[in-house]
Amino acid sequence: MTESTSPAFLMPKLPMNIQTIREYLPHRYPFLLVDRVTEVTEQSITGYKNVSINEEFFQGHFPDLPIMPGVMLIEALAQVAGIFAFILNNQKPSDGVIFLFAGAERIRFKRKVVPGDQLILKAELMMQKRGIYKYNCTASVDGMVVASAEVMISHQIIEKQ
Repeated sequence: MTESTSPAFLMPKLPMNIQTIREYLPHRYPFLLVDRVTEVTEQSITGYKNVSINEEFFQGHFPDLPIMPGVMLIEALAQVAGIFAFILNNQKPSDGVIFLFAGAERIRFKRKVVPGDQLILKAELMMQKRGIYKYNCTASVDGMVVASAEVMISHQIIEKQ
């Protein structure tokens, strides 16, 4: 059940490379966790993150057995969902709006994500109502689900200072 806030969205040129992604997300290194967007439909978005041993979090999680932290997996899913919300609303942060991570439910971690993995991120729109968007999200590696969650984000107007 979806309440539409805009009549139609403008499909970005695919695949979206990192320069285009940076137009849609305010995140920057080391917190930008989406490397490419490969598919956008009216109901879903798919992108990926290439997981490298050079990620800062691997210095402490864990030096002898590097595993991508679960909170970073959920953040990556929230970021791809945020890109989708911007696209659906024909907006970008430069328009004076932002989509903030508002919550996550039904979080499940099924497998480890390690350096060298390509993390496929998918967000499917479940609901949007009064500036709140809820997505069914999955992260997978080599066709196997490694994490899933229902992610909520919130549309906010940026106040000029």
